[in-house]
Amino acid sequence: MAAVALDASLWDEPTTGIALYTRQLAASLSAAGVAVERWGARRSGEEPRGRWSRTTWTLARLPGLLTEQRPRLFHAVSNFNLPLQRTPGVPYVLTVHDLVPLLLPDTVSTAFRWQFRAWLARSLAVADQVICVSDTAKASVLERFSVDADRLTVIHHGVDHLEAVPPADATTHAWLDALGLTEPWVLYAGALDARKNVELVLDAVGRLHAGGRRVSLVLAGQRWFGAGPIEQQVQALKAHGVDVRPLGYLDERVFYALMQRAGVFVFPSRYEGFGLPPLEAMHLGVPTIVSTQGSLPEVCGEGALQVDPDDGAALAARLDELLGDAALRAQWARKGRARASHFRWRRTAEATERVYRRATAPHAGS
Repeated sequence: MAAVALDASLWDEPTTGIALYTRQLAASLSAAGVAVERWGARRSGEEPRGRWSRTTWTLARLPGLLTEQRPRLFHAVSNFNLPLQRTPGVPYVLTVHDLVPLLLPDTVSTAFRWQFRAWLARSLAVADQVICVSDTAKASVLERFSVDADRLTVIHHGVDHLEAVPPADATTHAWLDALGLTEPWVLYAGALDARKNVELVLDAVGRLHAGGRRVSLVLAGQRWFGAGPIEQQVQALKAHGVDVRPLGYLDERVFYALMQRAGVFVFPSRYEGFGLPPLEAMHLGVPTIVSTQGSLPEVCGEGALQVDPDDGAALAARLDELLGDAALRAQWARKGRARASHFRWRRTAEATERVYRRATAPHAGS
C-alpha cells in the first residue's frame, strides 16, 4: 500500500503544539504499521521544501508532487493548508486545531486572519475527512462553516511523549538551581500570545505580592503577536519588586525539567483548541489551574482547578491556597496524573488510521 504523505512543514522549526502533534502522530502511526512519508519539511523527510516558503510550497509545488507520487492520501495538519484543488485519486485529510484568528481576531495580524479564513474555507471544501482535536474545535468549525458534520471526527492528543524525554543532565540541573527560585513557585508555559491571557497570571501574582505573599513567577515561552503589552506589564511588576522571570523559549529537556519543579502551573487561556501544556503539567504531577474557556475544561476535566479568565482575584485566591498547602498540592497532583493517564498517542494514531480508512473508501470524495 502506498504511504501516507504527512504535512511536515513545521518539522524542522522550533517546537510548537502543531509541530509536536506532527512528530508524535508520525511516530505513533509508524509504530502501528502505517507507512508515513514526511513532505514539506524545510530540510528533512522524503520531500523537503528547501528555500520555498510553507505557503508557496503548498500552493505551487505540492499539487505536482501529489500527481507524480500518488500517495495513499495527503494529511495536512496545520489547520488550513490543503491544496486549493483536489488531486484525482489522492484523498485529503485535514486536522483543525483551533479557530483563533476568527474567534479572537485581535490576537493575530489582519493579513493572517484573512488568509486563515479563506484558506480554511477552501480546505474544508476539498477535504475528504476532517480531524478536530476536541469537541470545542469541532463545534467552532460547525458554527462558522457549511460542512457536513459526518466528515468531522474528534481525536484528542496524547501526552505520553513525556515518557520518552531524556532526563535532564547535571548541567541543566545546575542551571535550574542557579535560578534561585523560592519554592513553591508558579509557572506559565506557552507563547507570550495575546490570547493566552498571561496578563491574568501577572495580575494575580501582583495581587499576592501586594497582600504580602512573595511569589516567584516563571514565564517559559517565545514572543508572539501581541507580546508587547505583556512585556510592559512584566517590567511594571518587576519595578515594584515582584519576582517575574521571562526565560523565553527553552529546549524540551530543560523545559520539562523546569516544569517538573514548579509548585503550580497556571494556564488561563481565553481559547484553546486542545491545550497541551496544562495536560503535560498534570502528567508530570504539577498542580494545575486553567480557565473555564475553550477546550480546557473538556481536556483537563477534574484533573485541574478552573477559574474565570477575567477574574484575577479568583486566580490569586486559588494560587494562595495551593502555595500555602503542600497536602492540597499533592491532592491535585494525584488528580492531574489520573486525568492525564487517559491521553495516549497510540489511541490518537489508532483513531487517525480509522479516519484514513474512511477517506480512502470507494465513496469518499464523491
